[in-house]
Amino acid sequence: MAFDGIVIANIVKEMQSRLAGGRINKIAQPEHDALLLTIKGTAGQERLFISASASLPLIYLTPTNRTSPMVAPNFCMLLRKHLNSARILSISQPSLERIIQIEIEHLNELGDICTKYLMIEIMGKHSNIIFCDQDYKIIDSIKHISGLVSSVREVLPGRDYFIPQTQNKFNPLTITKEEFFQEVLTRPLPLNKAIYMTLTGFSPLMANELCVRASLDGGMPTESLSEIEQLHLYQNFIRFMEDIENANFHPNIVYKNHEPLEFSAFPLTCYENMETRTYDSISEVLENYYAMKDKITRIHQKSSDLRRVVSNALDRSRKKYDLQMKQLKDTKKREKYKIYGELLQTYGYEAKEGDKSLTCINYYTNEEITIPLDETLSPLENSKKYFDRYGKLKRTFEALTTQTKDTEEEIAHLESISSSLDIALEEEDLVQLKEELIEYGYIRRKGIANKKNKKQKITSKPFHYISSDGYHMYVGKNNFQNDELTFKFANGGDWWFHAKGIAGSHVVVKTNGDTLPDRTFEEAGRLAGFYSKGNNQDKVEIDYTEKKNVKKPGGAKPGFVVYYTNYSLMIAPDITGIKQLEE
Repeated sequence: MAFDGIVIANIVKEMQSRLAGGRINKIAQPEHDALLLTIKGTAGQERLFISASASLPLIYLTPTNRTSPMVAPNFCMLLRKHLNSARILSISQPSLERIIQIEIEHLNELGDICTKYLMIEIMGKHSNIIFCDQDYKIIDSIKHISGLVSSVREVLPGRDYFIPQTQNKFNPLTITKEEFFQEVLTRPLPLNKAIYMTLTGFSPLMANELCVRASLDGGMPTESLSEIEQLHLYQNFIRFMEDIENANFHPNIVYKNHEPLEFSAFPLTCYENMETRTYDSISEVLENYYAMKDKITRIHQKSSDLRRVVSNALDRSRKKYDLQMKQLKDTKKREKYKIYGELLQTYGYEAKEGDKSLTCINYYTNEEITIPLDETLSPLENSKKYFDRYGKLKRTFEALTTQTKDTEEEIAHLESISSSLDIALEEEDLVQLKEELIEYGYIRRKGIANKKNKKQKITSKPFHYISSDGYHMYVGKNNFQNDELTFKFANGGDWWFHAKGIAGSHVVVKTNGDTLPDRTFEEAGRLAGFYSKGNNQDKVEIDYTEKKNVKKPGGAKPGFVVYYTNYSLMIAPDITGIKQLEE
């Protein structure tokens, strides 16, 4: 993601059109490093959210209010003193920097008109909100930066405000052709890096986008460009700058498998094969993008306890399985001991007292065999000893065969829960997964005695997609939903899909009695591959069959099925372009 000077240019254009001429009605500081300004403009009330967070600096217009602390922080109180009912004169961006300047007009204590500036710097960990007077002298800032923290610039009351020019970058809106060729194309760097290291406002994403528009590889060295390639790059650069100057923005979010990947103020041709959603407002892009990212992050955090339970249980089960397999391997000797016992009963009379072995013919193979003997025992006693050993190993083999099967099923069950945790997007999805872990004894249900067996209400529903040919496709988010989809929702003639041999979701395609087109089979296969543990592979093998061929063995764990008639396909687990329906 790139909150660069080009995105800032789009925000400034939007703020200028919606906020210029408006009056600041309310100033709040909902977080220690964030402001929420409520502005009454010609088109009604607007809210401007500004965050100088080191981890996630942001600025956008939003309809959403935010809860503020009961006691306003000092910086908020200072702004209220100076800027309540102040009028916004203009909003600008210096030199395509990641800086927004809001020029504000207000009346001082004597009733005289004064001008102030609110400087908003969106610069990663160096982000800040700085309040200046008409001479650009700092009145205060949301973060104080002393000389001990920065040797380049102090941000303290009374200091002069200036934009640090530490990187000596060029303004792309004013750079000349000669400067572009001399400064950008002669740097001994990969082309895309030379662009964003030389020009303000360009992020690695937009530098790469410029290279793609010029049909050039961003990773190629600058010195390898021919004169024609250099000229072609410059012409694309000029068109890019014209779009910025003319405010020809097209805010959008690029999605990969329905998750937000990047946002931009311009169409990203470097991601032209991915799903792109355009918006009328860059503020809407930012709010949606970060809300979705935050939602995904929050769900991963909330699922961390469940992941730890599943991971620990998987480790224990795998260690148990390895031990069982080692013990099972040892039982392979049992048939040898049985043969020793039988041969000693047949040829034992040939052994002499004190012999440590007996060599005879194995009548099963007609080959000579040497049988070790305990010289303190008779041949019949040795035979009995071997039969006893055979019996013990046989019983161990029978027990371990059952135990290893149970352990395999337990591992498969836990891996399926792990896969479900990977695709959980809502808190209600986690409720059902937690319930499954409680039901199978991996988590103890909390609560007072009379509520010990009370289950939480389940509201999670399967993913719902529609194929390019109009057929409805459903994806179970967990094992309970898989069983529900396959055995209660699907009809016998509907088609069922699952990744072969690995944990994953059941996918059901409703046929409505029709013969499905090949494209729908492929799209359902892509869904089955993506919602499986194999979604990081280039290709996944998918089994598919009519639902009537899918059976559930008695006593099987949720999500576990068997089928003996099926087709297979190899498919890339990429669901880009498959339309998801909101429930």
